[in-house]
Amino acid sequence: MTDPRLVARARALADAGPRQLLGIAGPPGAGKSTLAAGIVAALGDVAVLVPMDGFHLAEAELHRLGRQARKGAVDTFDAAGYVALLRRLRFPDDATVYAPEFRREIEEPVAGAIAVPPSARLVVTEGNYLLMRERPWDDVRPLLDEAWFLDPDEDVRLRRLTERHVRFGRDLAEAAARAHGPDQVNAELIAATADRADLVLGSGSSVDR
Repeated sequence: MTDPRLVARARALADAGPRQLLGIAGPPGAGKSTLAAGIVAALGDVAVLVPMDGFHLAEAELHRLGRQARKGAVDTFDAAGYVALLRRLRFPDDATVYAPEFRREIEEPVAGAIAVPPSARLVVTEGNYLLMRERPWDDVRPLLDEAWFLDPDEDVRLRRLTERHVRFGRDLAEAAARAHGPDQVNAELIAATADRADLVLGSGSSVDR
């Protein structure tokens, strides 16, 4: 169950309207998607979840660029496209905005899969690189009304991440190698961005900045 205090904080943000953006960042396996989905479910129709992962580059493009083995790294996303979508969401008009969604079962993004109606007062977006300082990612943080950073126990995070890789088809050895190898490189990069969050959620603690 999502912490009621976090739900209350998100609800207060939504009530500040007319449209607020909440970003949830953290390393792979931190629990971002679980928390974001829980917040949106608790708030009901006023909130919509738009994950950053919808901006994964397609497999064909990753192969063309020679980056397929590093899928999930900071340069394997359409960061500028993500920023452009956040700008549209941050300043809504009377039109429904459609966002892409990443489908793990096919390892590809699907365009137009998420509808954000004009009535949505809170857009929750989650992903690894929301708080990066490098261009063009540095345009994300100013578009967020509030940012949370998840920093769980490292052993717990790595176990979750390994289990996730296994669920999506890797054997245990390959899953562990991925979690402790390329994913860990990304995690260390992401950890350096925690100071840009309004709220850091760690092992049994939270810090307001």
